[in-house]
Amino acid sequence: MNRRLSTKYFQVSQRVWGTKLLFVNIYMIANRPGAAKGWVLVDTGLKGSAGKIIAMAEELFGPGTRPAAIVLTHGHADHAGGLEELLKIWDVPVYAHTLELPYLTGLSSYPPADPTLADGVMSLLSTFFPTAPINIGSKVKAINMEEGIPELPEWKIIHTPGHTPGHISLFLPINSTLVVGDAFSTTKAESALYSFSSLKKLTGPPRYFTTDWEAAAQSVRRLTALEPRTVAAGHGPVMRGRELHDELHELADNFEQLAIPAKGRYVGHPAVADEMGVKYIPPYVSSGILKATVGLAAALATFFIIRGLQE
Repeated sequence: MNRRLSTKYFQVSQRVWGTKLLFVNIYMIANRPGAAKGWVLVDTGLKGSAGKIIAMAEELFGPGTRPAAIVLTHGHADHAGGLEELLKIWDVPVYAHTLELPYLTGLSSYPPADPTLADGVMSLLSTFFPTAPINIGSKVKAINMEEGIPELPEWKIIHTPGHTPGHISLFLPINSTLVVGDAFSTTKAESALYSFSSLKKLTGPPRYFTTDWEAAAQSVRRLTALEPRTVAAGHGPVMRGRELHDELHELADNFEQLAIPAKGRYVGHPAVADEMGVKYIPPYVSSGILKATVGLAAALATFFIIRGLQE
């Protein structure tokens, strides 16, 4: 692995940094002196992201650094894709909600994406996104939701299901910083133009992989009640201040109209899961028109992906 890579990164708030890896963000959180030792990685990007993550960590914290722990907001392939490679280099604990463990220990695949939404290239392309589990065995620990994560003692861990059953967000009350994962987005995650650029728009969770819309609405309203001053999302730029306040309250107040698709595989019929994984997936009927559209979307998305890799 080339440790000489240089990774562009941005500051979210005091002692919190992020970087965009193709179309998804990862974050690094350093504890205040006296609170806990070291720093924590939140999410690991797509498969193949390990080199850039290590490069960023070494630029921030010095050569040979490693996190005290890795925290996953959820286990989708764009958030946990780099995990197995990182664990070959960093022998550190991994934390996730207990309802995410089946997808991290080989027990269950996630429900398939819903490309029928046809609300952007990324939605159409989602049919190709992997849903199979990884298996990191005993390296992953279930988060104690009452006590939180020992390596992040000042951060509140909030269960924010909807996008996935065990999705979590992280909140630092001392300065109202919220790391939100995919509970909602600060860009149009369904759009390739938005996803591969810096265009900003506070929206709901990525539609193509959200499998319980009622739970997603409740999660957004729970996070809005925290009145965050800074939000770092899994997809999209950092948002702050009045812009964040107004757009987040608008989303929470009008979630059913602004975020939930008019129709779709999981609209009105959520997938059902428990501690062992997926138990029920609503049926889906394919079509020749959809398959042709997906093929066109794949060709268009290839252009954006290549451009992103070149950057």
